[in-house]
Amino acid sequence: MRNIETIKKASLITAIKTPYDLHGNIDLAGFDALVEAQIAAGVDGIVVGGTTGEGQLMNWEEHLMLIAHSVNRFSDKLVIVGNTGSNNTREAVKATEYGFASGMDAALQINPYYGRTSEAGLAEHFARVLDIGPAFIYNVPGRTGQDLTPEIIEPLASHANFVGMKECAGHERIAYYEQKGIACWSGNDDQAHDSRHVHQSHGVISVTSNLVPQLFRALMDSPNESLNAQLQPLMNWLFCEPNPIAINTALAMTGAALPVFRLPYVPLSESQQRTGVELINQLNAETVVGGVADVINPADVKLY
Repeated sequence: MRNIETIKKASLITAIKTPYDLHGNIDLAGFDALVEAQIAAGVDGIVVGGTTGEGQLMNWEEHLMLIAHSVNRFSDKLVIVGNTGSNNTREAVKATEYGFASGMDAALQINPYYGRTSEAGLAEHFARVLDIGPAFIYNVPGRTGQDLTPEIIEPLASHANFVGMKECAGHERIAYYEQKGIACWSGNDDQAHDSRHVHQSHGVISVTSNLVPQLFRALMDSPNESLNAQLQPLMNWLFCEPNPIAINTALAMTGAALPVFRLPYVPLSESQQRTGVELINQLNAETVVGGVADVINPADVKLY
């Protein structure tokens, strides 16, 4: 396991997709190929079983197996962040204990969603999971229905195991935290470049880097307004439907993953795919995981 200061040096962390085989099970060989593409592009870390990785569609046996597998295969090359958060504190504690027992470097912890709690309940929830080991706290009000404001986060940031925030509330929030010495990673791909180079974020935890990790590596390493502008239409397309629908579709379109989907996710429509084909194929195929994109043959799609 890496120490917190080492983890904080990871500027590009990919929320890695989980691919499935033709029977709807986790495709470990396919997963390894996706992760190897990230390593080759210079990505610093991966979040395993996050929203993009569909941890919400896994049972805990699958989820913890994939974290352990990732540690076993890739911990010498990548920071391994296991998404062991839950809206059930007991479940989050148990999963986080197992994740650290497997050797993950840090947990990703979310505030309880759907069955939301009070600020006092949030403080206790996060205290329980932070006591176990290093953790990123993830603020995504669009999914949880509850904003983790600075008034909630600043007391938590003094905990010895607090790594920082994955923050989706925008530049102003990120700049505020960084000025306070609270490490922040952008959770919005379209804002990640400016968050890094204008507002001093530590980096990004990215969806788009599943598809174009080399290009996102460049965006994090130095200011590049031209590349950032070039990628904006692709990033917008990747969020034309709730994530991870478009990234799942895109990686199937390039052949990097089989066109196998776990419900309730289904592929983008043919017209949406054609838009993506145009956007992806404008890029150098060597920078795209899987290469050239094409519309998925509907006969090849499997839904589980």
